Amino acid sequence: MEKGDATRQHEIRIGTLVNGAANCAATIRQILPHGFESFSITFWQTTEGVDLKALAREVKEALGDSGAVVSSVSIFGNPLESTPKDKETLEGWRRLIDCAHLFGCDLVTGFTGRVRGQPIDKSIPVFKKVFGSLGKRALDRGVRLAFENCDMGGNWQTGDWNIAHTPAAWEMMFDAVPLNNLGLQWEPCHQMVKLIDPMPQLRTWVKKIFHLHGKDATVYRDVIRTHGIGGPHPFAFHRTPGFGDSNWTDIISELRRGGFRGSIDIEGWHDPVYRGELEMTGQVHALQYLKWCRGGAIVPNPAP
Repeated sequence: MEKGDATRQHEIRIGTLVNGAANCAATIRQILPHGFESFSITFWQTTEGVDLKALAREVKEALGDSGAVVSSVSIFGNPLESTPKDKETLEGWRRLIDCAHLFGCDLVTGFTGRVRGQPIDKSIPVFKKVFGSLGKRALDRGVRLAFENCDMGGNWQTGDWNIAHTPAAWEMMFDAVPLNNLGLQWEPCHQMVKLIDPMPQLRTWVKKIFHLHGKDATVYRDVIRTHGIGGPHPFAFHRTPGFGDSNWTDIISELRRGGFRGSIDIEGWHDPVYRGELEMTGQVHALQYLKWCRGGAIVPNPAP
C-alpha cells in the first residue's frame, strides 16, 4: 500500500473506548492485536487521582509502532452544576484540554452537563458561561470539543446530565457559543431509540460531527404497534455495530460525502446479547464489520 493510500484508509479510523482510570495501557496492549486503529480514553465524572502525563506515556508505549492513535480523551459528568463531583467534572474538562496534546490528539469529548430538573433552555446561559470559557481555552491550545448526544434518561423538560441530545438544543448551544472548535460526538443509537431516523440528521449535521461512538440499536416495530412506547414492554435495545438495524455502509458513505475525518470508536458494554464473556467477541466482530462498511482494504487505481 502506498503512503497516500494508507492516509486515505485512515481518514476514518475504527477503534474502541477504553477506561482511562483502570488498566488503560494494559487493556490497549491486550486488544491492539485484534486490529483496532484508534482508542477513545474515557473517564466517568472525574480525572482526580490520575496522573495524565504518566498515563499518556504509558499509552504511547502500549501503542508502539502499531500506527494506532488516541482519537479523543473524554469525561462524562455534569460540569454545569456545583456539587463536589460536578466541580471535579469541570476541572476534568480543563485538565484534559491542557493534556490532550500529550496523547497525540486534539479532541476532548463528553456531556455538556445540565441545570438539573430544568428545561433545556434554562441550561443555555450556564452552558454559554462554562463552555464559552472552555471553548476559548481549547482554541488557544488547538483543541476541539465535542458533545455526546445521549439523553441519559432526560428529555426537553428535565434531566440530570446532558442537553446535547436534540437538534433544537444543538442549535441553541452553537448559537450561544459560536466557536468553530465546538461540535458533536454522534451516534445513530440515541436517535433510533427515540424513533428518529438518524440518516437525515447525519446529512444535516455532518460538518459539526467531530467523532462517532460506534453504537447501534434494534427497534421492535411490532412491540410499538401493539403496546406503544410507554408500557412495560421494551421496544428498543442498544446494540454493538453489526448486530443492530443501521446500515453502516450508508453512514460511512455520508460521512465521506460530508468530508468527515476522524474515528468511529465502538462503545461496548451495552449489547443485551454480546456482553459478559461475549463482549470482545462482539467488539471484534463490530471492528471487522465497520472496516468492511468502510470499503475494506484500499485498492490502488491503475496507473495512467
